[in-house]
Amino acid sequence: MNLIQIQRLDEFGVPKTKPLWLAWVGLEMPALSSFWQLYCRRFAIDHWYRFAKQRLHWTLPQLSTPEQCQTWSDLLPLMTWQLWLAHGIVHDNPLPWQKKQSKLSPGRVAQAMAGVFAAISTPSHPPKPRGKSPGWPTGKARLRRIRYPVVRKSTTTPKKEQPKSA
Repeated sequence: MNLIQIQRLDEFGVPKTKPLWLAWVGLEMPALSSFWQLYCRRFAIDHWYRFAKQRLHWTLPQLSTPEQCQTWSDLLPLMTWQLWLAHGIVHDNPLPWQKKQSKLSPGRVAQAMAGVFAAISTPSHPPKPRGKSPGWPTGKARLRRIRYPVVRKSTTTPKKEQPKSA
């Protein structure tokens, strides 16, 4: 990991703004002149994170183990790819307060995916009713789910200064 400080200077060499600290993680360090373009690409990444949290509900499930969280996080890029691949076959289905769009955003594609799912149907057969469910097997012990403690930030109280004696 490399840490880079970028600072804008005026003609006298005095800093114009606060320094910008960037971190580079990778095998090869790019040329310093290309860092500005790489920095500008971060906006697309920031928008994806917002889309994943708000529209794809990245943070909604309350999963129990880190493995479950990792699996759920691994599914999000796959969902994004499905939306990107489907943008050519979906038709805009705006809500009453939305304007029609010719170039669909990922959110609009997600909104129109219900039509695609209805058209392709499901490969599974509908469930067959079998009567009353037998329920939990008799004699089998029920185990409670493992609960992990909630980590909370503690607030620090400022120390009161002792009056100095003369």
